[in-house]
Amino acid sequence: MDLTGSPRATVAELFAGTGAGRFGRAQRRPRGTRLPVSIVTGFLGAGKTTLIRALLDSPEGANTAIVVNEFGEVGIDNALLRASSDATVLLGNGCVCCLARSDLQESLRTLFADRARGAVPSFERVVIETSGLADPGPLLQTFASDRALGEEFHLQALVTVIDAPNGARNLASAPEAREQVALADRIVLTKSALADPGELIALVRTLTAAPVERAENGVIDPAFLLDERLDLPVRIPEHDHAHAHSHGIESFALTFGKPLDWPAFEQAMAVLTTLRGPDLLRVKGIVAVEGVRGPVVVHAVQHTAHQPIELQTWPDADRTSRLVFITRGIGRVEVENLLAAVAALST
Repeated sequence: MDLTGSPRATVAELFAGTGAGRFGRAQRRPRGTRLPVSIVTGFLGAGKTTLIRALLDSPEGANTAIVVNEFGEVGIDNALLRASSDATVLLGNGCVCCLARSDLQESLRTLFADRARGAVPSFERVVIETSGLADPGPLLQTFASDRALGEEFHLQALVTVIDAPNGARNLASAPEAREQVALADRIVLTKSALADPGELIALVRTLTAAPVERAENGVIDPAFLLDERLDLPVRIPEHDHAHAHSHGIESFALTFGKPLDWPAFEQAMAVLTTLRGPDLLRVKGIVAVEGVRGPVVVHAVQHTAHQPIELQTWPDADRTSRLVFITRGIGRVEVENLLAAVAALST
């Protein structure tokens, strides 16, 4: 299993070890000094470009570099966004989730190098707009598996845009649309003036407990897109129960009241990813670890895991370990039974 790019490592090798030394110096925030990256995804016609243009026109969106991926020969979105950003890169024809992954990595490295030598303005963040047909899962894996890229950039949030008039139909017919919503950290609802979004929101809630905000003509509070936060997986939803639906995607949260024994936890995660890695769409949260002062941020996508990061302080008064799992065909009970050994060993 390729967990960290080069060299290759298993989940166990990535997670193994105890004490603060394994996680390096504790950081004030997960991204440290790295540049934040937001991925904006959503099905065809959802309003991604309009949302990004409105963000770039706001004071908060200044100094943002844009990477655009389009499915087609003519870069329309790139042309629309170029006037709003001094650093816009158009990836070639195709989908950023597959063939263009290497192009994405090269584009980000080039952007970083150009920024360092003054060839482009000193941008403070990057926004990636995927094509409407993109599965964001492999893109999430890119940031986890490319260690060199991870030293310069930090994946801050996956933002999924869904439009009220067509959203329900797209979710029912297109697996890409369902994946985009299920894996999201934040949901932006567009065109709600054209259709009652009540039914759509209820449908979205069967796929994710991520926060939902409405955008009017692309305008939304920039803080919803850009604020540094640990997002949904750090906050257990009030309706904390498994969300199962006919398409097999579930999301559920697990909590542990006592600090975890790190070797036991990494072994449990190694077994889980070995047996069901392709169906483990995303795991994200924070855990209290024995012998470690701050919480440890954990983020994995299928077989691929980000390097765990220790934070200097907890985000709130709650000191319990909190993990959210987004899975395909894996139920809460299955994961809970496997990880129950972690709590037992930590007693």
